[in-house]
Order: sequence, then structure tokens, then C-alpha cells
Amino acid sequence: MSGRAVEARGNDAVGHPEKPSEDGLAMFELAPISLWLEDYSGVKAQLDAWRDEGVTDLRAFLLADLTRVSRCAALIRVIDVNRRTLQLYEAPDRFRLLGSLDRVFRGDMLAVYAEELVQLFEGSTTFSSQTVNYTLSGRRLDILLNGALLPGSEGDWGRVLVAIDDVTEREQARRAKAEVDAYARGLFDHSPVSLWVEDFSGVKRLVDEVRACGIDDFRTFTDVHPEFVERCMSEIRILDVNNATLRLFRAADRGELLLRKHEVFRDAMRQPFREQLIDLWAGKLLQQREVVNYALDGEELNLLMQFSVFPGHEADWSLVQVALTDITARKKAEAYLEFLGKHDVLTKLHNRSFYVDEIDRLQRAGLWPVSVVVADLNGLKALNDRKGHAAGDQLLRRAGEVVAAAAEAPYRAARIGGDEFAILMPGADALAAEAMIENIHRLTDLNNQFYGGATLSFAAGAATAVGPGAVIEDVARRADARMYEDKRRHYVLASKD
Repeated sequence: MSGRAVEARGNDAVGHPEKPSEDGLAMFELAPISLWLEDYSGVKAQLDAWRDEGVTDLRAFLLADLTRVSRCAALIRVIDVNRRTLQLYEAPDRFRLLGSLDRVFRGDMLAVYAEELVQLFEGSTTFSSQTVNYTLSGRRLDILLNGALLPGSEGDWGRVLVAIDDVTEREQARRAKAEVDAYARGLFDHSPVSLWVEDFSGVKRLVDEVRACGIDDFRTFTDVHPEFVERCMSEIRILDVNNATLRLFRAADRGELLLRKHEVFRDAMRQPFREQLIDLWAGKLLQQREVVNYALDGEELNLLMQFSVFPGHEADWSLVQVALTDITARKKAEAYLEFLGKHDVLTKLHNRSFYVDEIDRLQRAGLWPVSVVVADLNGLKALNDRKGHAAGDQLLRRAGEVVAAAAEAPYRAARIGGDEFAILMPGADALAAEAMIENIHRLTDLNNQFYGGATLSFAAGAATAVGPGAVIEDVARRADARMYEDKRRHYVLASKD
């Protein structure tokens, strides 16, 4: 029925002497589905002619030129239709329906009809297809078509019974669902946030096994058995990811991301995942926390993770959604602001604020003895007056390099004034403090050999707090006083030169 240009003929014009029985006619007429009795003998003659011409792949032959399909459609003769057909196509009578078949069979239907012809050409006595027809009022009909050669017509295809089932309602529901699915898929694929759909049922199984063993303190359990966290990570099944995820993790496609997921979830990811497991143990199926993942090019990504178990899957966690928002830039900005709050921008050493807080921390910690070395840059004011502050800043940067190189962990160095530096030395006695000053002078000599221009020079002093009764601030003042004594000696010697 797909795309045919048809012509009606009466029952007595078919050329078959057998008359259908009255019961057969009644069954045809009263059938609850649309029935068409058709004559395909002209179609058979055309297909036989093409076969004789050497056509073996009818599908390719017809699709190469769809006018060949139209030629076959024009050879079909409609013998009769039943009452349900008239109802389905909104036709008042057979004459009106058969005279308006160009309105019923229209649109892009030739390719579908070609498949029906291929089925017959390949020797089948039945054929089927799903296509679209239209009622006489123009309403679209989605139909499921099944045709069969009637017994006795296998030789000439003179009688073909075609049954048409109206599947419009089903197809409308399918299309509506497809539209909803496409809309949801579009929202998922094109969301600006990285989205993951995952299966946590393996994780749920492991957690339930631990609970069944009588474990009630899950945090302690994961402390003692960190391998359990690793095992849970390996049980996560990734079902889907969206386009934003591929961009975020520098993956060419989903296949590459899934193949290399072990590069994404590693190292700093483990601790946040452990906290996620602890929350799941406690029944928190909606979670939000900051995590660290890794792009496939190795870049560390700071992410805000929002985790939720889909409704209806609370019992097995088999469907969860994870949304990841990239906060790497924000975290870097926060880290830089924190750096600025505790560091001197010019020398990259800690600043005076950090120095004061660190003295308080050491005082409370009681890591005795504690030594303080204070070093002051010689000649900075004269250099600023003579060559400008740019030259003075360069000398300060060099001073920062020397002090930073001398003050290895656990010692802390800070710029506590314009040209004044301090090194806090927990656990270091007076001998260690004097060795620190000697190391500063040694590194200063090396620095002067490397750099041209102004000569770098420090005056330095040290003092040590030996026990709990000492006040580190007082020790720092004594070190500062000794530094000034050293500075006076420096200038006395310089004046003699």
C-alpha cells in the first residue's frame, strides 16, 4: 500500500473463476482491521522482466532510481476494501476512497514500498512494513502493513491480501517518548557542568557485607583497612558522561575516558572518596564536597562534587548522578590570596604576620630549645638613594634567595621589616644558630659571585631559648640587639676602608 498509484477493478474482473463464499465475504467485510484485496500480477511481470535482464540485487536497483518503484506501484490494482478500511481512512464509500488514493499514499513512502518488493522478489509469499498513510481529511496514520499471496495466486500474484493495523496511538506515544528522551539527552549532553551517571551497586554490596560482619564504627574500619576504600573505588561502574566531562578531563571521547579512568581517580581523590563512603554508610544519599581529580594530561583539577542517588534506587545505589563543577581557578585564587596573607611578594619569604603567629605557635608547642636568627641587609638605603628603588628591590630579592636557601625545613624564614629578616629555628641550640649565621654569610659570598652590581651583605645576630620558662619574643629581641651590634661593627670597618 505504500506509495501506490492504484486503479480499482471489480471482483469479476480479476480473472479468477472461483467466487468467494458468502462466509468469506462476510469475514472480509466485518474484519476489525483494514483489509485490501489487490492484484499484483502486473508487478510480478515487471519484476520477472528485470530478473531476465540480469537484476539480482533488487534493493540496490530500486534505490538507485526510485522511479522504478513508482512504476511498480502504478501496476497494483485494488480489487476491494472492507468496511474498517473506509472507517480508518475517513471515506464515505469505496468509490470516494479508491478515487482519492493519491491523497492516502503520499510523502516519502517509496523506499518503504521498495522493501516490500524485495521481499517478494526474494521468494517470500508474505511481506511487511511500517509506514505512513493519510486519511481523506489529511490526518496522519501510522500503519503496520502485512501482505500475503492468497493460496492459488503464488504463480501470478493475482490475489494479494493486505492487512493494515493502525498503530498511530502507539507511534505517537513512541515519538513523544523519543522527544522527551531527546530533550533529556540534550540537557545531559550539553550541560555546562560535568555530569556522570554511575552504578554504585558494587559499592553498596561491599558496604553491606561489612555491616553484616557487625562493624558499627565505619570510620575506624576504613582507617585500619585503607585497602577497602581502594576496593570500593574499583567497583564503581561509569554508565555515561556528557560533553562537558570530556572537555574538562581532556578526553577525545567517552571510550578514552573510561579506558583511562584510573588516571582520573587517584592520589588526592582517595581521602574525599573515603568521606563519601562514610556518608553513604550513614545514609546520606545526597552529598556535596570538594574533591580532587586529574585530567588525562595530568593537570590536577579542584572540583565541587554533588552526588545523588536517583529516586527509586535507594536500595541498591545502582543509578547515581555526579555533577562536577570546576573550581580550580577559584582554588588557585584562594591559595594565592592565602599566600599573600602569609608571604612577602617581593622576596617570596613569609611575612611579619606569619612570623608573629609562628612565634605564638612555637611558644605553645614547647619545642625547646628554640633559636632566633635576625639578619639585616647592609647598605640598602644608600643603594636606593644612589641608584633608585628598582636596584634596591633587586638586592632584596637576592637577599630573599639567600635566606630561603639557608632556612631549610623545619626552620621558617620571614621578612619582618623593610630590610630585616628573621629565621625561627625550633629544636636548634646556640651552636646551630651560629652555624646558621655562618651559612648565611657563605651563601651570600656565592650570591655575590653569581650576580654583578651591588654587593649583598648582612649583619646578623642570634639568641636561644633553652627551656619552658623562656619567652621567644624576648629571645627575638636579644637576637635583634646582637644584629645591630654586628651592623655597627660592619659600618665601623667600612668607614676605615
